[in-house]
Amino acid sequence: MTRDGYVARWHGREYQASPDGGDVRLYQAEPGDGFVEVRPGRYVRVVPAAEVEELTYVRTTCTWKGQPFIVLGEHDGWLRVEYTGGRWPVAQAMRLEAFDFGVYQGWAPVGEVTDLREQRV
Repeated sequence: MTRDGYVARWHGREYQASPDGGDVRLYQAEPGDGFVEVRPGRYVRVVPAAEVEELTYVRTTCTWKGQPFIVLGEHDGWLRVEYTGGRWPVAQAMRLEAFDFGVYQGWAPVGEVTDLREQRV
């Protein structure tokens, strides 16, 4: 599983999270005490930020063809990756899509990716 987003530890358990001013929104896939269904398979509970034991940003990184990337998602044996090397000639040679100015993304076969790891920012 690849993650790219906030996570919060609350009551000893880690949740996908979203800071919201003085509160933190906690998300889980199953019903739970105080969690409200926002769509099928997605439940949210809003808690005061002061009750959260830890709030951090988690990002999955990897190396593909010798270049550094952030993993944005995965689907059917492929990873959606964003190049972090900052060099247009490299991005162009790898045939990455120009997603925005200076932002280059593409799809990498899972079998070609190395150094897949999760980092807490």
